[in-house]
Amino acid sequence: MKKGFTLLELLIVIGILAILSTTMLLVINPAEMLRKARDSQRISDLNTLKSAIAMYLTDVPSASLTTGAYAYNHPGVTYPSTGTCGGNTLTHASTSQAITGVGWIPINFASISGGSPIAAEPIDPNPATGRYYVAILNGANSTFELIGNMESTYYSSSGTGNVESTDGGNLTDYYEVGTSMIAATSTGCY
Repeated sequence: MKKGFTLLELLIVIGILAILSTTMLLVINPAEMLRKARDSQRISDLNTLKSAIAMYLTDVPSASLTTGAYAYNHPGVTYPSTGTCGGNTLTHASTSQAITGVGWIPINFASISGGSPIAAEPIDPNPATGRYYVAILNGANSTFELIGNMESTYYSSSGTGNVESTDGGNLTDYYEVGTSMIAATSTGCY
């Protein structure tokens, strides 16, 4: 009596494994999982930056914001060439993440009495997709808005975890946090 598997039995097992692995890939969708992870990073970055700016404004006696709209200058990313963002021309001049006032957000976080709450000014985790953070600062009344663009369907305005149209901001297709929702339109911001 011979022991072992026939060729037909092996082919059936291989076929079943192929179907199961394809089904798992479709259910898990690794590309969407990566997009969700980057969106989670975006939400965390912008909330951390919001807290750092609020701490700067309350802790530093001579705190002032330089009015304007700012974004990190990612090499190879195409930005809007004209228009205004929150009433200010969007500036993509800095390639620095320094916390000493020369970073892409012109705030000296190092002047906070307990030290800077952030090690570097955060940038978008996937700039190759044309995404970047925007900081709109209003020096007249010390208010600010931070904007990010979600890429997963989960966190987008039509997704289950919608953070874009439920954040209290004016832009329903972007994630906004801050003390004042300055941007009324995304034209000029993205």
